[in-house]
Amino acid sequence: MERKIVFFDLDGTILNEDKVIPESTKIAIRLLQKQGIYTVISTGRTPHMFDWILSELNIDSYVCINGQYVIFEGEEIYSNPLDKEMLHDITNLATSKGHAVAYCNHQYVKASEGNHSFITTSFNNLRMDYPSVDPLFYKKAPIYQGHLYCDIQDEQSYIERYPDYNFVQWDEYAYDILPKGCSKAIGIQKILELTGIKIENSYAFGDGLNDLEMLTTVGTGIAMGNAIPEVKAIADVVTTSCSEDGIFKGLMNLGLLEDPIQKEIS
Repeated sequence: MERKIVFFDLDGTILNEDKVIPESTKIAIRLLQKQGIYTVISTGRTPHMFDWILSELNIDSYVCINGQYVIFEGEEIYSNPLDKEMLHDITNLATSKGHAVAYCNHQYVKASEGNHSFITTSFNNLRMDYPSVDPLFYKKAPIYQGHLYCDIQDEQSYIERYPDYNFVQWDEYAYDILPKGCSKAIGIQKILELTGIKIENSYAFGDGLNDLEMLTTVGTGIAMGNAIPEVKAIADVVTTSCSEDGIFKGLMNLGLLEDPIQKEIS
């Protein structure tokens, strides 16, 4: 049997609106692993923001920070740091406008400002504590992704100033800052190249803007029922929402889970 691999987004896909993993999703991933199918997390989060998920789901491979840092079976296989001069410039610009930035690498997320309302709102929605503050962190360590925290009407000014970067919205006041051409898809391609798994044997589940490239790169892209319209439009398959056993049902419909197993949910 040819090897297969499934990539899973986190927020809105593995995690429901309460940031909990549905029991059916745990069962589905365990069953995939029993069949020898690779299971990989693919997320915009940094590793320390989902280490508990890796442990709970027995997963040791992940594409994180939107493809900027990739681990396969516990080993780093790819990383792509951001330009420090750009980070210096955008930090100064954001500060002058009353906005804020944050710096993400494989170990930490550090904020440029303390007690900024936009950061507070965004991290509250993630059910996470406010990040520690270090406005010079980008000078001390490789940074794989930035965050910009601003009003939506101010986003365009940053887009125009930094044409070599994408600003991908992930919360009302929050945007991932990534070099153009970088996405989860890059990380996925690195894993497929390393493993030799054929593109037609790769699958991915997602729901948000940062999943668009991922779902069109793999052999079969599956949109969650709670996905935004843009994701549903490009997906090969649309399943039910994450809170309605969307991963489990999607894998069943694709024939990746063996029957009969429905009893394992009860």
